[in-house]
Formats: sequence, structure tokens, C-alpha cells
Amino acid sequence: MIITTLILGFLFGAILQYSRLNRFNTISGMAMLTDYTVAKAIAVAIGVGMVLINTEIAFSLATYHIKPFMLGGVMIGGLIFGAGMAILGYCPGTMAISLGEGSVDALVGIIGGLSGGLVYTIVLPNMAFLRGPDLGKISLYSLTGSHGVIFFVILIVLSVVFIAAAFWLNKIEKSKKMNWLYAGIGLALLNAYLFLTVTENRGMGASTFYPYIADLITQTTDNDYFTKITKSGNWQIYFLGGAMLSGLVLSLIRGDFKLITIHENWRKYKGESIGGRVIWAFIGGFILIFGARLAGGCTSGHVISGGMQVSLASLVFAAFVFAGLLITGRFFYKK
Repeated sequence: MIITTLILGFLFGAILQYSRLNRFNTISGMAMLTDYTVAKAIAVAIGVGMVLINTEIAFSLATYHIKPFMLGGVMIGGLIFGAGMAILGYCPGTMAISLGEGSVDALVGIIGGLSGGLVYTIVLPNMAFLRGPDLGKISLYSLTGSHGVIFFVILIVLSVVFIAAAFWLNKIEKSKKMNWLYAGIGLALLNAYLFLTVTENRGMGASTFYPYIADLITQTTDNDYFTKITKSGNWQIYFLGGAMLSGLVLSLIRGDFKLITIHENWRKYKGESIGGRVIWAFIGGFILIFGARLAGGCTSGHVISGGMQVSLASLVFAAFVFAGLLITGRFFYKK
């Protein structure tokens, strides 16, 4: 089981490295609207994945893992997560991959994320009201009531819209690279495998790892939240471990492993100060994970996995994440 999860994490890391989706320059470029790779790959992953996963479920090969639509948590958490993603330049899962490649700022972001996860565990009992109201688990399936003709017609239309949006963004970007397309398909296939009842019976995810590990380290385990995240957090240890291993192994094979703190986009807009990058990486990691836990998921566990299930909460979360990402990018990355 552990070996299998490590291998799946390795594949996850390899897919993201292939399209450079784990790189600071790629994610910060999305925040500044100079690089659309992130949006294109996610759109393709959702468009292809929603057909694969819902077909699996219709044939009783998998089950839904839809997150409840906690209105406040999804909206506020999405904005906070997007802001952290812009500042840090990584997602909860890509930090592990980039750390394997030698990015020191990713390590700082992980430390910030652990801190954010711990603080969330501590303050949750006093701020639960921010997450509500709970609108329930709303999805295309719950709205149509069955996997009938209407369900699949709407599903196919949505799938085409997402994939077409990716190609439209690529046309705007005037890019000839197609690695985002193959990465999106790869993520869809990987998630479809994870959803199968006979394999993992779960979706991708990364952000639960941070409060889980932070709570273990500090022994902040005598609470309902830790009990709730234990199973998922333990699985993500090995999944992200495999992702980090892929970053290390593949960067060594490519010959581009390098300890680095200041990346090109950071240098261009924020300067050469290592101290400044370290401080902002910590802050970015902190608010990234705090926002993820407030919303109940992250890019992989909420946006991609939830989007593939056509979950309303996940699609709304995605919209607020990109809003927070772009607003923060506009003001944070000024020369």
C-alpha cells in the first residue's frame, strides 16, 4: 500500500514536472497573466476527468467524494488560498516536487504551511462560523438525480467547454507548446485511477498533509479536527513523499538539480534579497494552507478532483482561487 502510494505520488510529480506546473515562474506567471500553463492544464484535466470519473461511477466502478459546499469557507478560503499561491508561487503539492528539485524557497513555504496548518487546528473551534452556511454536497449528479441522458448531455457540454477554454487561452498566449495538454490528460487519468474502488477509492489531495504533520509534531492531536484528517493526512505523507522523490530523481537525470532561492520572476519584480524571499515564502505558505483548510481543499483536492466530479463547491472555489491569485499578482508583482 505504501509503495503503491509512493509510485502514484511519483507519477503525479512527473506529470507536473513535464509541464513545469510545479515551477515558481510558471505559477507566478499565471498570477501576472504572462503564463497560462496552469489554467490550461487544469481546464483540460477537469474537462477530460469529468467524463472519465462520472462514467466510472455510473458503472459502479467508483464513488463520489464530493466536498460539502461551505459557502463562507469556499469563498473566503479561496481568496486567501489564491493570494498565498501568488506570493509563494507554489501549490501544496508542487512545493514537495520543487523541494526535490532543490528549491529552497519551497522548503520555507512548507514550513510556513505547517505553521498555517497548526494555527488553523488551534483556531478552528472559535471560527467555525466563518465556514458556513453548509449548503450540502451539490453536484451535477445531485441536481439531475441520476446518470441518465440529461446528465451525460450536460456533462459532455461542460467537458467541451472546459477543453475549448484551454485551447482558447493557448491561442491568446500564442504558444506552440502542448505540454499543458498532455499534463492535463495525465492528471485526469491519474485521478480516474485513484477514484476506482478497487484501487485507492479517493481523489488527489495535498493540503491535509500540513495540519496533520504539524499537529503530530506539536502533539496537538486531542481534537476532533485531527481525528477527521488522520486517514487522509497519513495517505498524503506517502503521496507527497513520492512527488518529492520524483522531483529529486528526475532533476538529477535531467542534470538540472540546483539549490535555488531566487527565481527569475522573483528577481525581476522583487529583487535579489534572499531574506525578502524567505520572509514572503513563509507568509505565502502560511496563508496558502490556512486558506486551503478553511475551504476544505486545495488545487488538486478541491479544484481538480472536485471539478472532475462537477461539484458546485469546487467550481466556486476555483473561481475565487483565481480571483485571489490574479488580484494579488496584479499588486504584489509590481516593478
